[in-house]
Amino acid sequence: MKKKKKIAIIMGGDTEESVISLKSGKEVYNNLNKEEFDPYQIHIFRDKWVLIDNKTNHEYFVNKHDFTVCLSENQILKFDCVFNVIHGTPGEDGILQAYFHLLKIPYTGCHFHHASITFNKKYCLSLLREFGINTAVSFFLNKNQSFCEKKIFNKVGLPCFVKPNRSGSSLGISKVYEKEKFFYAVEKAFKIDNEIIIESYLKGTEISVGVISFNNKIKVLPITEIISKNDFFDFESKYSGESQEITPARLFPKVEKEIQILSKKIYQILNLSGISRSEYILVNGVPFFLEINTVPGLSEESIFPKQLKIAGISLSDFFKNVIYSSIGWKKIEK
Repeated sequence: MKKKKKIAIIMGGDTEESVISLKSGKEVYNNLNKEEFDPYQIHIFRDKWVLIDNKTNHEYFVNKHDFTVCLSENQILKFDCVFNVIHGTPGEDGILQAYFHLLKIPYTGCHFHHASITFNKKYCLSLLREFGINTAVSFFLNKNQSFCEKKIFNKVGLPCFVKPNRSGSSLGISKVYEKEKFFYAVEKAFKIDNEIIIESYLKGTEISVGVISFNNKIKVLPITEIISKNDFFDFESKYSGESQEITPARLFPKVEKEIQILSKKIYQILNLSGISRSEYILVNGVPFFLEINTVPGLSEESIFPKQLKIAGISLSDFFKNVIYSSIGWKKIEK
């Protein structure tokens, strides 16, 4: 009988996104084939790393030195692969990926150095601009750095967006219409990160595009059109039903094809693997890249699973493919 792979599903994290991450982790756990995998739910928070027994809710502490779990005096649990569903730090910015890389434990998603670039909006946007990718006009600020508001407004205009440079789920983002509200938005963003990005407002249609590595091929999933009931696609819009999501998006075939080619190109430029989801604004049919998520939400309310469903790919098959490609990639890397 084939030995089942022991899979650590890591979830939680250090940000407000941890609530969404726990839902994503539960979805992965529920959809893994239990005849082929032994999945374990690992909660990783700033103050503790624990394995949660699904039947008893008993907590077993994770040994951070080698990422093992002592289940009993004579039973030490070691994992064949880590399935990463931590949104934001430390699961999406390369920190945990580098940790597992050092321990030589295969993990899902992109390499740690690619994660550190994609999670940093400044680095990611700067890199993609070198390849001719359209982006909003932007201005970067470090905490405690002096700045001239007039210079910023002359460059990005009003309204504009003020964002933490390293954050997800639209946390800490403000849309600024008036100069008087700018300083408040800057303070709000600096509460999340010590680097912020100020971007020009792009008027158009927001879309979300999932790209995956599936059966050793890069596949672009059906595109989602986002219509937010709020002023923009903020945290409430994403997770409280304050938006309408239309998949497939209502696009002209030519525009759809261009976005598919562009999304695949960005995936290759960033040298990604596994899952990604990119956000764009379509301005008169021209896509402008906003950001990319390499650990997107996998809960029932999330965009990515809906795109998979329309593509005809079950969560069970997709998760299986992600795990085995991660294990295979790690063997090749050794």
